[in-house]
Amino acid sequence: MYIELTIGIITLLISGAIRYWIYRRKFNRRNSVGLEEFSSFEKSVFTRIFEQILKLISYIFIILGIFYLWRYYQYSGTKPGTSANIEATK
Repeated sequence: MYIELTIGIITLLISGAIRYWIYRRKFNRRNSVGLEEFSSFEKSVFTRIFEQILKLISYIFIILGIFYLWRYYQYSGTKPGTSANIEATK
């Protein structure tokens, strides 16, 4: 089935988009010295917690994407006993 391939590719793309968005936000918060600037301490804490949760979700999506691609690869070949395998062994 192509559903495993589709899900695998979509989850990897989503995880890449999440990671890109996080690192872009982090880059845009930096000042000329290279330090991250926040308007308040609370915003700093909540932003970092939120980004850590998103990174964890991204890692889960990467693992799921690799799993679905592996599953597609394992089951995409010809099955034993099919006509293609019987003719190939002759």
